[in-house]
Amino acid sequence: MVAMADMKIRVLVAKPGLDGHDRGAKVIARALRDAGMEVIYTGLRQTAEMIVTAALQEDVRVIGLSILSGAHNAIVPRVMDLLKQNKMDDVIVIVGGIIPNQDIDGLKKIGVAAIFQPGTAMDDIVQFIRANVKGPGVPAAG
Repeated sequence: MVAMADMKIRVLVAKPGLDGHDRGAKVIARALRDAGMEVIYTGLRQTAEMIVTAALQEDVRVIGLSILSGAHNAIVPRVMDLLKQNKMDDVIVIVGGIIPNQDIDGLKKIGVAAIFQPGTAMDDIVQFIRANVKGPGVPAAG
């Protein structure tokens, strides 16, 4: 039996929509990998359907969406809806990028676990993921 501490957290990092800027997503992907997580980067211009399909196929625990285009209010609800349709309620969704403060509450209400705006320390993202991912079949510490 593999101890939870020995299991790598699988994270899908995706760039949805028509946003062509992926430097930030690549920096995050590298930081998560350097922190011992297994990272799958989907590349640019992903649809919500492509992201959820990849998350299902890769059996990830976390989906990180990097959005700079301003399309977060269209894309994120679609991703959340597809996750529910596929009974992937245990997958944590985090969003990073240019997200106006007035949109944060709405995204959290539909199930986004966290929003990371520009300037967030990489260690804060790593710690959030580690603190919030629950392993399959592993009892919570208590």
